[in-house]
Amino acid sequence: MTNRPKRVKPAEESEQKPFELVKFFSFSALAVFLVFTFVLVWLISDNTKELLLQRSEAYALVLAENLNHQVYQQFVVPTYLRYNEIALRKPEQFQRLDTIIRNTTHGLNINSVTIYENKSPKVAYSTIAEKVGQLEEETAEYKKARGGENISTLSIQGSLLSLFPGRQGVHGQLQTFIPFRLEQGLGQDTGPILGVFEIVQDLSSDLEGVVRLQGVILGTSIIMMSGLFIALWLIVSRGDKIVARRTRERLKMEEQLNHVERLAGLGKMVAAVSHEIKNPLGIIRSTAEVLGKRMTKLAPGNEHLSNIIVQETRRLDRIVTEFLDFARPQKMRIGEVVLGELLNRALAFMAPEFTKGNITVVQKVDNTATAAADSDHLYQAILNILVNAVQAMPDGGTLTVHLFQEVRTRSVCLEIADTGIGMSEEVLGQIFTPFFTRKNRGTGLGLAIVKNIIESQLGQIDVDSTEGQGTLFTIRLPQTND
Repeated sequence: MTNRPKRVKPAEESEQKPFELVKFFSFSALAVFLVFTFVLVWLISDNTKELLLQRSEAYALVLAENLNHQVYQQFVVPTYLRYNEIALRKPEQFQRLDTIIRNTTHGLNINSVTIYENKSPKVAYSTIAEKVGQLEEETAEYKKARGGENISTLSIQGSLLSLFPGRQGVHGQLQTFIPFRLEQGLGQDTGPILGVFEIVQDLSSDLEGVVRLQGVILGTSIIMMSGLFIALWLIVSRGDKIVARRTRERLKMEEQLNHVERLAGLGKMVAAVSHEIKNPLGIIRSTAEVLGKRMTKLAPGNEHLSNIIVQETRRLDRIVTEFLDFARPQKMRIGEVVLGELLNRALAFMAPEFTKGNITVVQKVDNTATAAADSDHLYQAILNILVNAVQAMPDGGTLTVHLFQEVRTRSVCLEIADTGIGMSEEVLGQIFTPFFTRKNRGTGLGLAIVKNIIESQLGQIDVDSTEGQGTLFTIRLPQTND
Protein backbone atom coordinates (compact mmCIF):
# COMPACT_ATOMS: atom_id res chain seq x y z
CA MET A 1 0.00 0.00 0.00
CA THR A 2 2.77 2.42 0.88
CA ASN A 3 4.66 1.60 -2.32
CA ARG A 4 1.73 2.33 -4.61
CA PRO A 5 2.23 6.12 -4.90
CA LYS A 6 5.83 5.54 -6.00
CA ARG A 7 4.63 3.14 -8.63
CA VAL A 8 1.81 5.42 -9.88
CA LYS A 9 3.75 8.70 -9.91
CA PRO A 10 5.82 8.04 -13.07
CA ALA A 11 2.65 7.12 -14.96
CA GLU A 12 1.00 10.38 -13.96
CA GLU A 13 4.03 12.36 -14.99
CA SER A 14 4.26 10.56 -18.32
CA GLU A 15 0.59 11.28 -19.03
CA GLN A 16 0.64 14.93 -18.02
CA LYS A 17 4.02 15.82 -19.48
CA PRO A 18 2.74 16.39 -23.06
CA PHE A 19 0.11 18.84 -21.79
CA GLU A 20 2.68 20.60 -19.63
CA LEU A 21 4.69 21.05 -22.81
CA VAL A 22 1.63 22.39 -24.60
CA LYS A 23 1.11 24.89 -21.79
CA PHE A 24 4.72 25.98 -22.14
CA PHE A 25 4.28 26.16 -25.91
CA SER A 26 1.12 28.25 -25.63
CA PHE A 27 2.74 30.87 -23.41
CA SER A 28 5.96 30.80 -25.40
CA ALA A 29 4.03 31.14 -28.65
CA LEU A 30 2.12 34.11 -27.23
CA ALA A 31 5.38 35.81 -26.24
CA VAL A 32 6.97 35.08 -29.63
CA PHE A 33 3.86 36.31 -31.46
CA LEU A 34 3.89 39.55 -29.48
CA VAL A 35 7.58 40.12 -30.21
CA PHE A 36 7.12 39.44 -33.91
CA THR A 37 4.02 41.65 -33.97
CA PHE A 38 5.91 44.58 -32.52
CA VAL A 39 8.78 43.96 -34.93
CA LEU A 40 6.32 43.75 -37.83
CA VAL A 41 4.59 46.96 -36.75
CA TRP A 42 7.93 48.70 -36.43
CA LEU A 43 9.12 47.53 -39.85
CA ILE A 44 5.89 48.52 -41.57
CA SER A 45 5.71 51.90 -39.87
CA ASP A 46 9.41 52.60 -40.48
CA ASN A 47 9.08 51.69 -44.14
CA THR A 48 5.93 53.79 -44.42
CA LYS A 49 7.64 56.75 -42.80
CA GLU A 50 10.60 56.35 -45.15
CA LEU A 51 8.29 56.33 -48.17
CA LEU A 52 6.44 59.32 -46.77
CA LEU A 53 9.72 61.17 -46.27
CA GLN A 54 10.90 60.37 -49.79
CA ARG A 55 7.61 61.44 -51.32
CA SER A 56 7.44 64.64 -49.28
CA GLU A 57 11.07 65.45 -49.99
CA ALA A 58 10.55 64.94 -53.72
CA TYR A 59 7.46 67.11 -53.48
CA ALA A 60 9.48 69.80 -51.69
CA LEU A 61 12.20 69.68 -54.35
CA VAL A 62 9.68 70.14 -57.12
CA LEU A 63 8.08 72.96 -55.19
CA ALA A 64 11.47 74.55 -54.51
CA GLU A 65 12.40 74.46 -58.18
CA ASN A 66 9.11 76.11 -59.01
CA LEU A 67 9.61 78.69 -56.28
CA ASN A 68 13.18 79.30 -57.45
CA HIS A 69 11.93 79.89 -60.97
CA GLN A 70 8.95 82.03 -59.99
CA VAL A 71 10.95 84.16 -57.54
CA TYR A 72 13.80 84.64 -59.95
CA GLN A 73 11.68 85.34 -63.00
CA GLN A 74 8.88 87.36 -61.39
CA PHE A 75 10.75 89.07 -58.59
CA VAL A 76 14.54 89.13 -58.89
CA VAL A 77 14.81 90.13 -62.56
CA PRO A 78 11.98 92.68 -62.64
CA THR A 79 12.98 94.21 -59.30
CA TYR A 80 16.60 94.50 -60.23
CA LEU A 81 15.77 96.05 -63.59
CA ARG A 82 13.43 98.55 -61.94
CA TYR A 83 15.30 99.41 -58.74
CA ASN A 84 18.85 98.30 -59.62
CA GLU A 85 18.92 96.52 -56.28
CA ILE A 86 17.11 93.88 -54.20
CA ALA A 87 16.02 95.44 -50.89
CA LEU A 88 13.33 93.47 -49.09
CA ARG A 89 13.30 96.08 -46.35
CA LYS A 90 11.31 98.17 -48.76
CA PRO A 91 7.62 97.32 -48.29
CA GLU A 92 6.78 97.28 -51.99
CA GLN A 93 9.54 94.74 -52.76
CA PHE A 94 8.67 92.58 -49.75
CA GLN A 95 4.97 92.71 -50.65
CA ARG A 96 5.68 91.71 -54.24
CA LEU A 97 7.84 88.74 -53.13
CA ASP A 98 5.25 87.70 -50.54
CA THR A 99 2.52 87.76 -53.17
CA ILE A 100 4.57 85.64 -55.57
CA ILE A 101 5.42 83.02 -52.93
CA ARG A 102 1.90 82.84 -51.50
CA ASN A 103 0.39 82.51 -54.96
CA THR A 104 2.86 79.75 -55.81
CA THR A 105 2.17 77.81 -52.58
CA HIS A 106 -1.55 78.49 -52.43
CA GLY A 107 -3.58 75.31 -51.92
CA LEU A 108 -0.51 73.28 -51.13
CA ASN A 109 0.20 71.61 -47.76
CA ILE A 110 2.92 74.12 -46.84
CA ASN A 111 3.30 75.54 -43.34
CA SER A 112 5.91 78.13 -44.13
CA VAL A 113 8.50 79.27 -46.66
CA THR A 114 11.65 81.02 -45.47
CA ILE A 115 14.52 82.52 -47.50
CA TYR A 116 17.88 82.87 -45.74
CA GLU A 117 20.68 85.08 -46.95
CA ASN A 118 23.72 83.42 -48.45
CA LYS A 119 26.39 84.87 -46.18
CA SER A 120 24.60 84.19 -42.87
CA PRO A 121 21.41 82.46 -41.68
CA LYS A 122 19.61 85.78 -41.47
CA VAL A 123 15.97 85.60 -42.52
CA ALA A 124 15.48 87.74 -45.59
CA TYR A 125 11.90 86.64 -46.12
CA SER A 126 9.41 84.34 -44.34
CA THR A 127 5.70 83.71 -44.50
CA ILE A 128 5.95 83.92 -40.72
CA ALA A 129 6.23 87.66 -40.14
CA GLU A 130 7.93 87.31 -36.74
CA LYS A 131 10.96 85.60 -38.26
CA VAL A 132 11.78 88.31 -40.85
CA GLY A 133 15.08 89.98 -40.09
CA GLN A 134 16.11 87.54 -37.36
CA LEU A 135 19.51 85.91 -37.34
CA GLU A 136 18.93 82.21 -36.87
CA GLU A 137 21.38 79.59 -35.65
CA GLU A 138 23.67 78.32 -38.37
CA THR A 139 22.57 74.72 -38.51
CA ALA A 140 24.19 71.84 -40.36
CA GLU A 141 21.24 71.76 -42.75
CA TYR A 142 21.74 75.44 -43.60
CA LYS A 143 25.44 74.88 -44.25
CA LYS A 144 24.78 71.93 -46.54
CA ALA A 145 22.13 73.85 -48.49
CA ARG A 146 24.47 76.87 -48.82
CA GLY A 147 27.06 74.41 -50.18
CA GLY A 148 24.62 73.33 -52.90
CA GLU A 149 23.12 70.20 -51.25
CA ASN A 150 19.44 69.46 -50.72
CA ILE A 151 18.70 68.24 -47.18
CA SER A 152 15.50 67.33 -45.28
CA THR A 153 14.73 66.61 -41.62
CA LEU A 154 11.57 65.01 -40.22
CA SER A 155 10.38 65.83 -36.69
CA ILE A 156 7.57 63.83 -35.09
CA GLN A 157 5.62 64.24 -31.85
CA GLY A 158 3.30 61.48 -30.67
CA SER A 159 3.01 57.69 -30.75
CA LEU A 160 0.42 54.93 -30.58
CA LEU A 161 -0.69 56.33 -27.23
CA SER A 162 -1.82 59.46 -29.05
CA LEU A 163 -4.76 57.49 -30.45
CA PHE A 164 -6.36 57.25 -27.00
CA PRO A 165 -8.93 59.90 -26.02
CA GLY A 166 -7.52 62.78 -24.03
CA ARG A 167 -4.02 62.36 -25.40
CA GLN A 168 -2.22 64.88 -27.57
CA GLY A 169 -2.48 64.00 -31.24
CA VAL A 170 0.29 63.13 -33.67
CA HIS A 171 2.19 66.09 -35.11
CA GLY A 172 4.98 66.09 -37.63
CA GLN A 173 6.66 68.38 -40.11
CA LEU A 174 9.31 68.05 -42.79
CA GLN A 175 11.92 70.81 -43.09
CA THR A 176 13.61 70.90 -46.48
CA PHE A 177 16.65 73.15 -47.09
CA ILE A 178 17.33 73.88 -50.77
CA PRO A 179 19.80 76.34 -52.31
CA PHE A 180 18.27 79.42 -54.01
CA ARG A 181 20.21 79.70 -57.31
CA LEU A 182 20.61 82.19 -60.03
CA GLU A 183 19.00 80.61 -63.08
CA GLN A 184 21.29 80.07 -66.08
CA GLY A 185 18.58 78.58 -68.18
CA LEU A 186 15.39 76.67 -67.90
CA GLY A 187 15.95 73.46 -65.97
CA GLN A 188 19.56 74.33 -65.09
CA ASP A 189 20.62 74.72 -61.44
CA THR A 190 24.32 75.37 -61.85
CA GLY A 191 24.15 79.12 -61.27
CA PRO A 192 25.50 80.97 -58.26
CA ILE A 193 23.70 80.43 -54.92
CA LEU A 194 21.82 83.55 -53.86
CA GLY A 195 20.43 82.14 -50.57
CA VAL A 196 18.70 79.16 -48.99
CA PHE A 197 15.06 78.13 -49.20
CA GLU A 198 13.50 76.50 -46.10
CA ILE A 199 10.19 74.82 -46.92
CA VAL A 200 8.23 73.40 -43.96
CA GLN A 201 5.50 70.87 -44.79
CA ASP A 202 2.84 69.78 -42.28
CA LEU A 203 2.76 65.96 -42.33
CA SER A 204 0.55 65.54 -39.24
CA SER A 205 -2.36 63.97 -41.11
CA ASP A 206 -0.10 61.57 -43.00
CA LEU A 207 1.77 60.62 -39.83
CA GLU A 208 -1.49 60.15 -37.98
CA GLY A 209 -2.54 57.76 -40.74
CA VAL A 210 0.73 55.86 -40.26
CA VAL A 211 0.13 55.64 -36.50
CA ARG A 212 -3.43 54.49 -37.07
CA LEU A 213 -2.09 51.83 -39.42
CA GLN A 214 0.27 50.75 -36.64
CA GLY A 215 -2.66 50.58 -34.24
CA VAL A 216 -4.78 48.56 -36.67
CA ILE A 217 -1.97 46.09 -37.34
CA LEU A 218 -1.12 45.78 -33.65
CA GLY A 219 -4.77 45.49 -32.58
CA THR A 220 -5.59 42.93 -35.26
CA SER A 221 -2.52 40.90 -34.40
CA ILE A 222 -3.31 40.97 -30.68
CA ILE A 223 -6.92 39.93 -31.32
CA MET A 224 -5.81 37.07 -33.58
CA MET A 225 -3.15 35.98 -31.11
CA SER A 226 -5.55 36.23 -28.20
CA GLY A 227 -8.07 34.09 -30.06
CA LEU A 228 -5.40 31.55 -30.90
CA PHE A 229 -4.12 31.59 -27.34
CA ILE A 230 -7.61 31.19 -25.87
CA ALA A 231 -8.38 28.31 -28.25
CA LEU A 232 -5.09 26.64 -27.40
CA TRP A 233 -5.62 27.23 -23.71
CA LEU A 234 -9.12 25.73 -23.85
CA ILE A 235 -7.71 22.68 -25.62
CA VAL A 236 -4.99 22.37 -22.99
CA SER A 237 -7.47 22.82 -20.13
CA ARG A 238 -9.77 20.23 -21.67
CA GLY A 239 -6.83 17.89 -22.12
CA ASP A 240 -5.78 18.42 -18.51
CA LYS A 241 -9.26 17.55 -17.31
CA ILE A 242 -9.32 14.42 -19.47
CA VAL A 243 -5.89 13.37 -18.23
CA ALA A 244 -6.87 14.07 -14.61
CA ARG A 245 -10.11 12.11 -14.98
CA ARG A 246 -8.39 9.18 -16.62
CA THR A 247 -5.68 9.25 -13.97
CA ARG A 248 -8.31 9.14 -11.22
CA GLU A 249 -10.12 6.32 -13.01
CA ARG A 250 -6.89 4.40 -13.43
CA LEU A 251 -5.96 4.89 -9.79
CA LYS A 252 -9.43 3.80 -8.75
CA MET A 253 -9.19 0.72 -10.97
CA GLU A 254 -5.76 -0.08 -9.57
CA GLU A 255 -7.08 0.32 -6.05
CA GLN A 256 -10.02 -1.94 -6.85
CA LEU A 257 -7.68 -4.44 -8.46
CA ASN A 258 -5.40 -4.43 -5.42
CA HIS A 259 -8.45 -4.80 -3.21
CA VAL A 260 -9.70 -7.72 -5.28
CA GLU A 261 -6.26 -9.34 -5.19
CA ARG A 262 -6.11 -9.00 -1.42
CA LEU A 263 -9.62 -10.36 -1.07
CA ALA A 264 -8.84 -13.24 -3.42
CA GLY A 265 -5.83 -14.22 -1.35
CA LEU A 266 -7.78 -13.76 1.86
CA GLY A 267 -10.67 -15.73 0.43
CA LYS A 268 -8.48 -18.70 -0.41
CA MET A 269 -7.06 -18.71 3.10
CA VAL A 270 -10.50 -18.35 4.70
CA ALA A 271 -11.95 -21.09 2.52
CA ALA A 272 -9.16 -23.50 3.40
CA VAL A 273 -9.30 -22.74 7.13
CA SER A 274 -13.12 -22.78 7.23
CA HIS A 275 -13.23 -26.10 5.43
CA GLU A 276 -10.82 -27.61 7.94
CA ILE A 277 -12.80 -26.20 10.88
CA LYS A 278 -16.30 -27.12 9.68
CA ASN A 279 -15.86 -30.90 9.85
CA PRO A 280 -14.43 -30.96 13.42
CA LEU A 281 -17.23 -28.62 14.51
CA GLY A 282 -19.81 -31.05 13.21
CA ILE A 283 -18.15 -33.87 15.09
CA ILE A 284 -17.96 -31.81 18.31
CA ARG A 285 -21.64 -30.86 18.06
CA SER A 286 -22.75 -34.47 17.40
CA THR A 287 -20.62 -35.72 20.28
CA ALA A 288 -22.01 -33.05 22.62
CA GLU A 289 -25.57 -34.02 21.72
CA VAL A 290 -24.82 -37.68 22.45
CA LEU A 291 -23.15 -36.77 25.75
CA GLY A 292 -26.14 -34.64 26.68
CA LYS A 293 -28.48 -37.59 26.28
CA ARG A 294 -26.23 -39.82 28.38
CA MET A 295 -25.74 -37.16 31.08
CA THR A 296 -29.50 -36.96 31.44
CA LYS A 297 -29.40 -40.59 32.61
CA LEU A 298 -26.03 -40.73 34.38
CA ALA A 299 -25.71 -37.23 35.86
CA PRO A 300 -29.05 -35.48 35.94
CA GLY A 301 -28.80 -31.74 36.32
CA ASN A 302 -25.62 -31.36 34.24
CA GLU A 303 -27.28 -31.43 30.83
CA HIS A 304 -26.76 -27.65 30.45
CA LEU A 305 -23.04 -28.25 30.02
CA SER A 306 -23.56 -30.19 26.84
CA ASN A 307 -26.17 -27.67 25.69
CA ILE A 308 -23.57 -24.89 26.02
CA ILE A 309 -21.18 -26.84 23.79
CA VAL A 310 -23.92 -27.40 21.21
CA GLN A 311 -24.92 -23.68 21.17
CA GLU A 312 -21.34 -22.50 20.79
CA THR A 313 -20.60 -24.97 18.03
CA ARG A 314 -23.70 -23.76 16.19
CA ARG A 315 -22.51 -20.16 16.60
CA LEU A 316 -19.07 -21.12 15.30
CA ASP A 317 -20.72 -22.98 12.44
CA ARG A 318 -22.62 -19.82 11.45
CA ILE A 319 -19.36 -17.84 11.53
CA VAL A 320 -17.61 -20.44 9.41
CA THR A 321 -20.55 -20.41 7.00
CA GLU A 322 -20.21 -16.61 6.68
CA PHE A 323 -16.52 -17.05 5.95
CA LEU A 324 -17.29 -19.60 3.25
CA ASP A 325 -20.05 -17.40 1.75
CA PHE A 326 -17.59 -14.53 1.54
CA ALA A 327 -14.72 -16.63 0.18
CA ARG A 328 -16.58 -18.73 -2.36
CA PRO A 329 -17.46 -17.21 -5.77
CA GLN A 330 -21.11 -16.25 -5.88
CA LYS A 331 -22.88 -18.23 -8.56
CA MET A 332 -25.88 -16.11 -9.48
CA ARG A 333 -28.96 -17.52 -11.13
CA ILE A 334 -30.42 -14.35 -12.57
CA GLY A 335 -34.11 -14.30 -13.27
CA GLU A 336 -37.16 -12.10 -12.94
CA VAL A 337 -37.86 -11.43 -9.27
CA VAL A 338 -40.98 -9.73 -7.90
CA LEU A 339 -39.26 -7.63 -5.27
CA GLY A 340 -42.46 -6.86 -3.37
CA GLU A 341 -43.04 -10.55 -2.58
CA LEU A 342 -39.38 -11.07 -1.66
CA LEU A 343 -39.40 -8.03 0.64
CA ASN A 344 -42.65 -9.03 2.34
CA ARG A 345 -41.23 -12.50 3.01
CA ALA A 346 -38.14 -10.98 4.64
CA LEU A 347 -40.25 -8.60 6.73
CA ALA A 348 -42.52 -11.47 7.84
CA PHE A 349 -39.47 -13.48 8.89
CA MET A 350 -38.16 -10.53 10.94
CA ALA A 351 -41.57 -9.66 12.45
CA PRO A 352 -40.84 -11.35 15.83
CA GLU A 353 -37.61 -9.36 16.12
CA PHE A 354 -39.47 -6.13 15.31
CA THR A 355 -42.04 -6.85 18.01
CA LYS A 356 -39.39 -7.84 20.52
CA GLY A 357 -37.32 -4.70 19.81
CA ASN A 358 -40.37 -2.34 19.89
CA ILE A 359 -39.75 -1.35 16.26
CA THR A 360 -42.49 0.14 14.09
CA VAL A 361 -42.34 -0.77 10.41
CA VAL A 362 -43.56 1.71 7.79
CA GLN A 363 -43.96 0.26 4.28
CA LYS A 364 -44.42 1.92 0.91
CA VAL A 365 -44.00 -0.89 -1.58
CA ASP A 366 -44.67 -1.04 -5.31
CA ASN A 367 -45.75 -4.67 -5.63
CA THR A 368 -45.45 -4.52 -9.43
CA ALA A 369 -41.72 -3.78 -9.35
CA THR A 370 -39.60 -6.56 -10.84
CA ALA A 371 -35.85 -6.81 -11.23
CA ALA A 372 -33.32 -9.09 -12.87
CA ALA A 373 -31.72 -10.74 -9.82
CA ASP A 374 -30.96 -13.96 -7.96
CA SER A 375 -33.87 -14.47 -5.57
CA ASP A 376 -32.04 -16.47 -2.86
CA HIS A 377 -28.95 -14.27 -2.67
CA LEU A 378 -30.99 -11.06 -2.80
CA TYR A 379 -33.19 -12.35 0.02
CA GLN A 380 -30.04 -13.02 2.06
CA ALA A 381 -28.78 -9.48 1.41
CA ILE A 382 -32.10 -7.83 2.39
CA LEU A 383 -32.32 -9.98 5.50
CA ASN A 384 -28.80 -8.99 6.52
CA ILE A 385 -29.65 -5.27 6.18
CA LEU A 386 -32.85 -5.74 8.24
CA VAL A 387 -30.87 -7.52 10.98
CA ASN A 388 -28.38 -4.63 11.06
CA ALA A 389 -31.27 -2.13 11.29
CA VAL A 390 -32.74 -3.97 14.28
CA GLN A 391 -29.35 -4.08 16.01
CA ALA A 392 -28.92 -0.32 15.37
CA MET A 393 -32.16 0.41 17.31
CA PRO A 394 -31.64 -1.26 20.72
CA ASP A 395 -34.22 1.07 22.33
CA GLY A 396 -36.77 0.74 19.56
CA GLY A 397 -37.56 3.08 16.71
CA THR A 398 -39.03 3.23 13.21
CA LEU A 399 -38.00 1.15 10.21
CA THR A 400 -39.08 2.63 6.87
CA VAL A 401 -39.09 0.47 3.75
CA HIS A 402 -39.67 2.09 0.36
CA LEU A 403 -39.70 0.14 -2.91
CA PHE A 404 -40.26 2.02 -6.16
CA GLN A 405 -39.26 2.18 -9.82
CA GLU A 406 -36.93 4.85 -11.23
CA VAL A 407 -38.01 5.58 -14.80
CA ARG A 408 -35.01 7.78 -15.54
CA THR A 409 -32.41 5.14 -14.68
CA ARG A 410 -34.63 2.14 -15.63
CA SER A 411 -33.91 0.56 -12.28
CA VAL A 412 -35.77 -0.63 -9.18
CA CYS A 413 -34.85 1.19 -5.98
CA LEU A 414 -35.18 -0.25 -2.47
CA GLU A 415 -34.64 2.09 0.49
CA ILE A 416 -34.36 0.76 4.04
CA ALA A 417 -34.06 3.48 6.68
CA ASP A 418 -33.82 3.21 10.45
CA THR A 419 -33.84 5.76 13.27
CA GLY A 420 -30.99 4.08 15.13
CA ILE A 421 -27.62 5.17 16.41
CA GLY A 422 -26.24 6.02 12.97
CA MET A 423 -22.58 6.13 12.00
CA SER A 424 -19.78 8.66 11.86
CA GLU A 425 -18.12 9.51 8.54
CA GLU A 426 -15.07 7.47 9.51
CA VAL A 427 -17.14 4.37 10.23
CA LEU A 428 -19.35 4.98 7.17
CA GLY A 429 -16.30 4.80 4.92
CA GLN A 430 -15.37 1.33 6.18
CA ILE A 431 -18.64 -0.53 6.61
CA PHE A 432 -18.14 -2.59 3.44
CA THR A 433 -14.55 -3.45 4.36
CA PRO A 434 -14.22 -7.17 5.21
CA PHE A 435 -13.78 -7.93 8.93
CA PHE A 436 -14.58 -4.37 9.99
CA THR A 437 -17.20 -4.40 12.76
CA ARG A 438 -18.33 -2.42 15.77
CA LYS A 439 -19.97 -5.46 17.36
CA ASN A 440 -18.27 -7.46 20.09
CA ARG A 441 -19.12 -10.83 18.55
CA GLY A 442 -19.49 -10.00 14.85
CA THR A 443 -17.29 -11.18 12.00
CA GLY A 444 -17.47 -7.95 9.99
CA LEU A 445 -18.43 -9.87 6.85
CA GLY A 446 -22.19 -9.25 6.74
CA LEU A 447 -22.20 -6.00 4.75
CA ALA A 448 -19.20 -7.09 2.67
CA ILE A 449 -21.24 -10.13 1.59
CA VAL A 450 -24.24 -7.87 0.90
CA LYS A 451 -22.10 -5.63 -1.32
CA ASN A 452 -20.73 -8.64 -3.22
CA ILE A 453 -24.25 -9.98 -3.77
CA ILE A 454 -25.66 -6.66 -5.04
CA GLU A 455 -22.72 -5.89 -7.33
CA SER A 456 -22.67 -9.47 -8.68
CA GLN A 457 -26.22 -8.77 -9.91
CA LEU A 458 -25.12 -5.57 -11.68
CA GLY A 459 -26.71 -3.53 -8.92
CA GLN A 460 -25.53 -0.70 -6.70
CA ILE A 461 -25.72 -0.14 -2.96
CA ASP A 462 -25.27 3.22 -1.22
CA VAL A 463 -25.36 4.22 2.42
CA ASP A 464 -26.17 7.56 4.00
CA SER A 465 -25.93 7.92 7.76
CA THR A 466 -25.79 10.58 10.46
CA GLU A 467 -24.50 9.74 13.87
CA GLY A 468 -27.37 9.71 16.36
CA GLN A 469 -30.07 10.10 13.67
CA GLY A 470 -30.13 6.85 11.72
CA THR A 471 -29.00 5.13 8.55
CA LEU A 472 -30.40 4.79 5.03
CA PHE A 473 -29.44 1.87 2.76
CA THR A 474 -30.33 2.30 -0.93
CA ILE A 475 -30.22 -0.66 -3.32
CA ARG A 476 -30.64 -0.20 -7.08
CA LEU A 477 -31.17 -3.20 -9.36
CA PRO A 478 -31.73 -3.27 -13.13
CA GLN A 479 -35.32 -3.72 -14.26
CA THR A 480 -36.31 -6.74 -16.28
CA ASN A 481 -36.66 -6.11 -20.01
CA ASP A 482 -40.19 -5.23 -21.13
